[in-house]
Amino acid sequence: MSVLHDKQILLGVSGSIAAYKVPFIVRLLVKKGAAVQVLMTEAAKAFVSPLTLSTLSNREVLTSFTQEDSDGALWNNHVELGLWADAMLVAPASANTLSKMAQATADNLLIASYLSAKCPVFFAPAMDLDMHKHPANKQNIDTLVQNGNHLIPATSGALASGLEGEGRMEEPEQIVSLLESYFLEKSPLSGKKIMITAGPTYEPIDPVRFIGNHSSGKMGYALANKAASLGASVTLISGPTTGNSLHPNVNCIQVTTADEMLQACLKEFSETDAVIMSAAVADFRPIKTTNQKIKKKAGLDALDLEPTTDILATLGKAKKGQLLIGFALESQDAMKHATLKLKQKNLDAVVVNSLADKGAGFGHDTNKISFLAADKKPVYYPLKSKDEVASDILNHLNEMFHAN
Repeated sequence: MSVLHDKQILLGVSGSIAAYKVPFIVRLLVKKGAAVQVLMTEAAKAFVSPLTLSTLSNREVLTSFTQEDSDGALWNNHVELGLWADAMLVAPASANTLSKMAQATADNLLIASYLSAKCPVFFAPAMDLDMHKHPANKQNIDTLVQNGNHLIPATSGALASGLEGEGRMEEPEQIVSLLESYFLEKSPLSGKKIMITAGPTYEPIDPVRFIGNHSSGKMGYALANKAASLGASVTLISGPTTGNSLHPNVNCIQVTTADEMLQACLKEFSETDAVIMSAAVADFRPIKTTNQKIKKKAGLDALDLEPTTDILATLGKAKKGQLLIGFALESQDAMKHATLKLKQKNLDAVVVNSLADKGAGFGHDTNKISFLAADKKPVYYPLKSKDEVASDILNHLNEMFHAN
């Protein structure tokens, strides 16, 4: 349950006895859901095995600009590595590697990748006391910080030489925690509590039959996953769905009926900053249900229905500063009905989609939406994957947070 989930980390390992800590760093990052690509200098291989780090990262460890395969030499593209990463961590950063980073001495894959990196770079020095205190080394560290790199300061303690003092690389748990804190602070929805509904509701007729719809929940789950990856604290209230995976930072509350979804929403509503109601809630439910399966031979002359409580309108009346975004799935006059919904239910915005658009609506991996915010012109989007649609919606939500 970490903001590092799905982050891509380029881990550079240089020649220092502190490299014995690197397997623990890799293990912690992988456990938190990060993808880790390890780069090693030749000197680093004397302190920790590439096989160990490859096994822990589930990726081949790269140590040089080229490698051999059955067809000949392959080039390890340092530019692609630098662009791939969401963050680069150099740990341990020896005095030699710090000097090369500061002076742009690109004589190995680690330094070339560092110079190509467009992402934030963190470095954790590790060396003996006198080396760490040397003015030339201090100047290199200052240069790297001035260039925008993030220093993870060395700590004090027993050193490999037998001396006591500053020069120990920070512990793996603290290094990973610093990365988490950085991404959390930079996440656009950091600190926001967002409630999202997803999927259908099922209104029982008897123990085996129900009134429902074809909603797969894919749009709501995409929204929840994306919001969590952007740093939000997400509560997903989900009707019955199958095959949808969840980001570990999402708290999922499973419900079945419209009334169960209403009660769950009301319980969570006062603690939220925003609500996105993407669930396809049943509009009607049977007035009477039976505890026994209705036999086909007995027949069913009629099914009397009553309306379910309008969850969106209920939250619209109750809101006190929360941002409330609804969904409008229409078969005709989509924008007209969405505009009415926006006003009648006291919403801040409506996500509009039409069953008339190919690839939109229930069951698809794609969607085609328009975003209609109060007192603004609608924004129209082409057909996109639901993950991309989720990003578009959350970008609008982020703008709305900053406008308030």
